[in-house]
Amino acid sequence: MVVLTMVSFSESEGSAPAAIRSVLVLGGGSAGLLAALTLKRLMPALEVTLVRSSEIGVIGVGEGTTAVFPAHFFDTLGISKEEFYQEAQPTWKQGIRFLWGPREEFFYDFEFQYDQQFPGTRKATGFFAAGDCANLSQAGALMGQGKAFTTGPLNRPVIKGQYAFHIENHRLVTCLESIAARSGVTIEDDTLDRAEVADGKVTALHFKKGGTRTADLYVDASGFRSELIGKALDEPFKSFSGGLFCDRAVIAGWERTDEPILPYTTAETMDHGWCWQIEHETFINRGYVYGSDFVSDDEAKAELLAKNPKITAEPRIVKFRSGRYERNWVGNVVAVGNASGFVEPLEATALAQIIYEARWLVESLHVTGGSPDEAMKASYNRIVGVAWDEIRDFLAFHYKFNTRLSTPFWTHCREHTSLGNYEELYRLYREVGPSPALLVHAVPNRPNIYGVEGFLAMLVGMQVPYERVHLAAMEEREAFDRHRQKLSGVARGGVSVREALDAIRKPGWQWT
Repeated sequence: MVVLTMVSFSESEGSAPAAIRSVLVLGGGSAGLLAALTLKRLMPALEVTLVRSSEIGVIGVGEGTTAVFPAHFFDTLGISKEEFYQEAQPTWKQGIRFLWGPREEFFYDFEFQYDQQFPGTRKATGFFAAGDCANLSQAGALMGQGKAFTTGPLNRPVIKGQYAFHIENHRLVTCLESIAARSGVTIEDDTLDRAEVADGKVTALHFKKGGTRTADLYVDASGFRSELIGKALDEPFKSFSGGLFCDRAVIAGWERTDEPILPYTTAETMDHGWCWQIEHETFINRGYVYGSDFVSDDEAKAELLAKNPKITAEPRIVKFRSGRYERNWVGNVVAVGNASGFVEPLEATALAQIIYEARWLVESLHVTGGSPDEAMKASYNRIVGVAWDEIRDFLAFHYKFNTRLSTPFWTHCREHTSLGNYEELYRLYREVGPSPALLVHAVPNRPNIYGVEGFLAMLVGMQVPYERVHLAAMEEREAFDRHRQKLSGVARGGVSVREALDAIRKPGWQWT
């Protein structure tokens, strides 16, 4: 996981005033609000204005996050947990349950299952997990038991560690807007009419209500429309369609009745793609991501409804293209979120990538004293481009090795999916097995978001074969199983999502 040391910038840090004093963020979804909030919290001297359009609204579905989100929100930005839980009303997510590959199921969490070695064994855990890969981490054991957290004194949930959230999009946007406004971000409602451009830069934005706005730096958070980077500056788009073949999703769900709130996102293999299940407190969100070259919209909708008879919400179709812009910082415009790039939500990458982009932007401004030159912009574009390409390649592993079905879609994926910059990692894995100490040498340029751990979770989870099999001695196997049993025993005494929600809402609950 990429870690940046963030330092707030203010005019007092340098003798000369910052060249960039004002920022205009175009777009009021989660991307624009997270970018605006991050800029204002970490660089309080900046004048940050966000313009969002109630005319366009926010296109959103249930959001799954990674552990990057709470770490950024609570630790980096210093947002109050009381405030967030009250306003956003999230549920917790310990990882993803995959109905994927030859196993009945496997879990991918935010801890370390495979980049570790248990006491009493001579190899990393992946060498022992060919048959059973459950209970390799505390988070994985919790998911297997349907538990959210371990318990502490007085049977209170221990809400710490590498957890993430499920959040309803409209609640997240409302929460972010409220916190951003109280943090000093000026929020205005208007719809962009046109952007004025000269010499490769935006010189002014003209809005439908008749106003014209200018800033030193523009943040394009206009979503798939990409009003500034794509339309105004005409930056070339780099498609990922040659390796990621899904381009649509049909989304629906139903009101929760007696179903338990599961502490994970479910990713289920479907005939022509895959389906997510996101666990909100009162609603279950389902979305079927598929390739339109392999199935029609009506057929995809029928498959979703047949496998989910409880669906009551009218299914809706969302079209998307996977890819990224060649550069995300062009002139005086920086794109974030869907205006920067997009890949399907298979690993809940959207909010994490927005956070990375916002933090890298802050760091770029800080290290240049607020006056970024072309070299810094080029460095930013390289980092963000590598991050998007890594996400593409990580998702490619999910498709290349999923042997669960042999429909035309999945056969095509296995035959034609490119592993991109991580082909060498796969080749080395085939030779040496799930050895994190050796595989780390095949990891491409930084930033490396998933580490060896993420790729091993998918390779071992899908039982991708390798040559150098470890024949464990009996005492090694016994030590391995003892450690797993210990993790499983702790998980059995854990609390469910429902119990944890009830606990934090009781009078006297205190966050530590």
